[in-house]
Amino acid sequence: MKIHKEGYSILFVALTLCVAFCIVAWLILPLLVVSILIVSSLLLLAFLTRFFRVPFRTTNPDSKSIYSPADGTVVAIEEVDENEYFNKKCIQVSVFMSVWNVHINWFPINGIVKYYKYHPGDYLVAWHPKSSTHNERTSVVIERPDGVQIMLRQIAGAVARRIVCYAEEGKEVDQFSELGFIKFGSRVDIFLPLDADVKVSLGQKVKGNQTVIAQV
Repeated sequence: MKIHKEGYSILFVALTLCVAFCIVAWLILPLLVVSILIVSSLLLLAFLTRFFRVPFRTTNPDSKSIYSPADGTVVAIEEVDENEYFNKKCIQVSVFMSVWNVHINWFPINGIVKYYKYHPGDYLVAWHPKSSTHNERTSVVIERPDGVQIMLRQIAGAVARRIVCYAEEGKEVDQFSELGFIKFGSRVDIFLPLDADVKVSLGQKVKGNQTVIAQV
């Protein structure tokens, strides 16, 4: 299993602490308690390894399709006023990632990064309606070669406290390349033009780089 680079330091620290804790416990605690601690440590390390996994996926490039930027569940499809960049109505599609989902985020289209901004904020649960504008988040606008623009918003949740974003203004990006990583439960919003043909439904499970969110 390939591990994402964002997990290296966390896995190293977790492994070091678990080993040290178990050695100390072995010296001072009963065997039964030590056995429970060892099993618990192994389960924690297995969870962290799984969380930071990098999935192998085949891709099907399509210049008109907007693929899901994340694994998870569609929790919102609605027309909203987007007032940070577009200053007009857009279709918002939101994908919630639980701790069991892959937490890598990908660029859903080819294009140029026209806008990037980091916003400090709160840590409401990621499915809360106000999390899109109140939580810590990053906003990234990509423009396709044909002029179509979409915005991606990485949103921290009640547990997620670290957003990693690789986007840089003016940089050309490829469909399916990595946008970033959000650690431990979060959400990604996609803001689309009103003429977008949405291909997903509420409650649907989606996979990053696999599920077509919409076509424009």
